[in-house]
Amino acid sequence: MSERSGFWRLLTVNTGSSSLKAAIYGVEGGSLRLETRAVVERIGSSGSLLEVSGREGERAWRVEGALTDHTAAVRALLEYLRGCGMDRNLGAIGHRIVHGGRFREPRVITEELVASLRERALPLDPDHLPQALGAVEELGRVYPGVPQVACFDTAFHRTLPRVARLYALPRHLAGQGVLRYGFHGLSYEYVVERLRTLDPGAYEGRTIIAHLGSGASMAAVRGGRCLETTMGLTPTSGLVMATRSGDLDPGVLLYLLRRGMDVAGLDTLVNKESGLLGVSGTSADVRELLAREPHDPRAAEALELFCYQARKFIGALATTLGGLDALVFTGGIGEHAAPLRERICEGLRFMGVRLDTARNASHSAVISADDSPVTVRVVPTDEDLVIARHTRRIVEEEGA
Repeated sequence: MSERSGFWRLLTVNTGSSSLKAAIYGVEGGSLRLETRAVVERIGSSGSLLEVSGREGERAWRVEGALTDHTAAVRALLEYLRGCGMDRNLGAIGHRIVHGGRFREPRVITEELVASLRERALPLDPDHLPQALGAVEELGRVYPGVPQVACFDTAFHRTLPRVARLYALPRHLAGQGVLRYGFHGLSYEYVVERLRTLDPGAYEGRTIIAHLGSGASMAAVRGGRCLETTMGLTPTSGLVMATRSGDLDPGVLLYLLRRGMDVAGLDTLVNKESGLLGVSGTSADVRELLAREPHDPRAAEALELFCYQARKFIGALATTLGGLDALVFTGGIGEHAAPLRERICEGLRFMGVRLDTARNASHSAVISADDSPVTVRVVPTDEDLVIARHTRRIVEEEGA
């Protein structure tokens, strides 16, 4: 199908375990123009917060109150959008779906797709998929004639070599889908496309992208293809994160099970009580931990562990690329936490990583020194825009 004629709007929805992000884009011809963004935080608590901002980032609306679940959050968001007419001419809705299971490309959401996700992917991602499907259901009820598109966070990693996908488990488990999938794919896709324009050498070369935020992962890419990543079957694995443990000896889990902890307790432990929060005992927020670090040894140790593991994984990923030409930081921590970028890079001089302290402190686009063999960049990510691009393309191609 050719491009739709006239002006229409597109809504993107990104559900987290206790958050929801959304954006409205105006679409005309081949252009996508951001009109508004919204963020709902602390869903499920009495202190839920909904903030809406304009295209330049200026605050347009802010309200606090109890939002019991993601359906309530979607309804609160739609109340605002409808009240100011931002849902007029709504022509499509795009969703970030964290775990795509066997699905490797964006696609229109149908009853069959939802059924397949519930059967195959839900057991792999019980912490994100129910919220995403709940948002799909609520938006389908409110806008029954508007096509919805699923954009899978695992799709970017479809180029992983088979050896990088496998666990050393009995072969029949791989046949049942127990494989390494990788996540944060929409973020990686955006950064890779930016590199194609900003630094073609980094795009074609041996590049590690560090998506560091509440969830944290890294990917080794070359020529736009992912060759290795730190997350596996679920988003719990890999790096230390805000509240997730990252990689664990499986024996730790067996030990805790034998000590009487049940599966639900383990899930809560490794996904909501561990990581920076667990080690510091006080906070999962890097900004708070940096403020506490001078007088709180536990906060200092949590940050030290985060940077230590980041360096370790960068070293491991470089071996899969046969060296390193570029290191790119993105995500909330990667884009804004200059002290952590510096500490991570301090231990990588042997690989040719040399930081320019002033550039790093000012969050420059390139933060490596002029004589650094490895280029170090900061590239702000934009998952919403990637969702919007895929959604527009799918509905125009398929005539949805």
